[in-house]
This record gives sequence, structure tokens and C-alpha cells, in this order.
Amino acid sequence: MANKILVIDDTTVVRVKVREMLPPGNFEVLEAKDGVEGYDLILKEKVNLIMLDFILPKMSGWEVFQKIQAQPELKKIPLVIMSGRKEEVTEKIPEPFEYFEFLNKPFDQRQLITAIKSSMAKAAKQSRKEPTPPVAATTKTEVVAAAASKETASATEIQALNAKIDKMQAEIDGLKKQLLQVVAVIKKKIIN
Repeated sequence: MANKILVIDDTTVVRVKVREMLPPGNFEVLEAKDGVEGYDLILKEKVNLIMLDFILPKMSGWEVFQKIQAQPELKKIPLVIMSGRKEEVTEKIPEPFEYFEFLNKPFDQRQLITAIKSSMAKAAKQSRKEPTPPVAATTKTEVVAAAASKETASATEIQALNAKIDKMQAEIDGLKKQLLQVVAVIKKKIIN
């Protein structure tokens, strides 16, 4: 089952860029072009990560963030807030950002993956801080098994992302090497 990532951004280019930068096959990317549409998708879909632009039409990213923080179940979802103007975010939410990761626009693939990993870590840390309500029918063994399973899944996803990053970096390094060789050949032809 693919992880659902919700990208809430009024710019089509950013939504497409996020989709293209994620490793294929691991993610289902849902898109929203404004805060109202995004918040509705958060409520309707079981998303694993929210990428939220701070400046949005209809309902701002700040308003969406406040609605997420007001609901304990939504607050547990890893969140990446994106903006080209960090000062607008820090005006409303002072650093260090405890509940989400900040991603400065424009961003590259490595920054995107790093922000996703960090947001997942912050969400996991936050979940451990908050007490979970007791469930009468659940045994302690079942709770421990479920928690271990969830942590293993997250660790596996992180390992898969790291492997993809390493592979892409190797490809980039190879392309750089080829480019230098092509430039050297062109220079040689120009000189001769």
C-alpha cells in the first residue's frame, strides 16, 4: 500500500515538482489548490503526510495549520510547511518548529526528502509525548506488537528513501562526470 501524501499548494508547478521528486511506486500524491480543498481532503482521506503552502487562497495555510493542531488525530500526521518567505511563518509560529518541518521554496529533491524525514520524526516524537487513551479490549502485548510493527514500517520506509537518495546521487555524480568529459572534448575540438 502506497503512502498518501497530500500537497496543498496553489501553484501547479510546486504540486507537480513534489510528485516528480518522490521515488516512484512508494507514494500516492493527492493535490489541493487551496486551503479549503486541502482541509477537506485531510478530513476525507487517510493521509500519511501533509505538505502545506503557507500562503493559500480561500483558507490560508496558517488557518489550515490551526485546524490541524486543534484536532489530536490530525495533529499526529507528519506536516511540512512550505513557503518562499520564512519570516511570514515565523511571525505566527516561532522557531524552533516543534510540530512540523519547514521547507523553503524553491527546493530540490534532497531538501524535500530531508524535510519529509524530519517531519515524520517530529510527528513520531510528538505521538510518544501525548498520552494514549486506554482501550479496554486491547492487551498490553497487542499494543506493543502494533507499536513495533509501526516503527518497523517507518524504519523500512526511511531505509527505502535513503537507498533511493543514494542511487540518485550516484546517477547525478555519473552525469556530472559525463558532462565534464563532453566539455573536455568540446574544448579540445575548439582549440584544434
